[in-house]
Amino acid sequence: MTARPRLHYAWIVVAVVFVTMLVGAGTRSAPSILIVPLETEFGWSRATISFAIAVGIFLYGMLGPFAAAIMDRFGIRRTVMGALAFIAAGVALTTLMTETWQLVLLWGVVVGSGTGFIALVMASMIATRWFTARRGLVMGVLTASTATGQLVFLPLFAKLTESEGWRSVSITLACIAAAMILPVWFFLRDKPSDVGLLPFGAEPGDPLPEKFTGNPFRRALAALAAGLRSRDFWLLGGSFFICGVSTNGLIGTHLIPACLDHGIPEVAAAGLLATMGILDFFGTTGSGWLSDRFDARKLLCWYYGLRGLSLLYLPYSFDFTFYGLSLFAVFYGLDWIATVPPTVKLASKSFGEENVGIYFGWISAAHQLGAASAAWVAGLMRVDLGDYFLAFTLAGGLCILASVMVLFVGRGAKPEPVPLAA
Repeated sequence: MTARPRLHYAWIVVAVVFVTMLVGAGTRSAPSILIVPLETEFGWSRATISFAIAVGIFLYGMLGPFAAAIMDRFGIRRTVMGALAFIAAGVALTTLMTETWQLVLLWGVVVGSGTGFIALVMASMIATRWFTARRGLVMGVLTASTATGQLVFLPLFAKLTESEGWRSVSITLACIAAAMILPVWFFLRDKPSDVGLLPFGAEPGDPLPEKFTGNPFRRALAALAAGLRSRDFWLLGGSFFICGVSTNGLIGTHLIPACLDHGIPEVAAAGLLATMGILDFFGTTGSGWLSDRFDARKLLCWYYGLRGLSLLYLPYSFDFTFYGLSLFAVFYGLDWIATVPPTVKLASKSFGEENVGIYFGWISAAHQLGAASAAWVAGLMRVDLGDYFLAFTLAGGLCILASVMVLFVGRGAKPEPVPLAA
């Protein structure tokens, strides 16, 4: 091993992964801007468009554990490059769609699958492979990139849609995703030993993770089978299901349409989400710092409880006064995905650092299953009931339930280790 440089290469990897996840988050957030323009141009119902978004969110999560296993087997860099190419092709083709099945195929299946490979599972693998110290902070920073993606892209998307039409958003996203392939190729590495280093904070003689050489799909399914016999897995997966319901499934997909229902312009609504993205960057990064120092269960209890209260308040806040959406944006924005760093920490303790990627992949799948359910069901509620009141209220109640569930994590038996060879 060579001597450590002043700037550990791990931080360069974090920078590349941050921008890559930012692009993935921006791509995933784009459909919330497109709901009303697609309704207007094609006459498609909000429930139909919400279904396509739900398919994308579902695949975004369900591919997580398999993505982790594939990255273990074939390498993070090659997997991420392939995912970016897939995203670029899928988004570019959306400019040609004229039927609802094409919407489901492209924004749902293709974009959902591609972004599923550059999501939270990749962040958890980078944090555990490249860092022994500062893992919580790194996970917080990488997780915050999903909010920063909205910060960077949503106002731009809204303005482009307003001035140039929704297809300009697709073309822009396709170009950005394709452009990211080069920095990933030049700078992203799979593990510290590829550049002759130990993980950040590690000392010579510390045990290094074994290399997985087996069938990635078999290993992913083996982890699921073992996890289903663990109470911690059910508690973490169940609480993260509720996290998905209350974040990108409901707010990420339907807050802008809900604002339009109350006469708030699309650009202003997108700016609100961007403001929440700024707040979440600080909230989630701070959550990572706190996760390195405090009981993750207590942190999650506070996060879910405060999020639940903010969602219960939301139906009464649709104006831009201090006590309206501005107050909601502050409380919800700071909390948006602050749940991720303590959840990864608890998963690492429950299932072992060598398995955290694949187990967190399944826990993230539960998150996206919740998000997909909320995206679709909230759209149906809007069509049937004429507003989102019941959707916001139910999500708030579920968050209160999650705040209780997480207090019981770590009190059950751990699942058996998943073998690294098949």
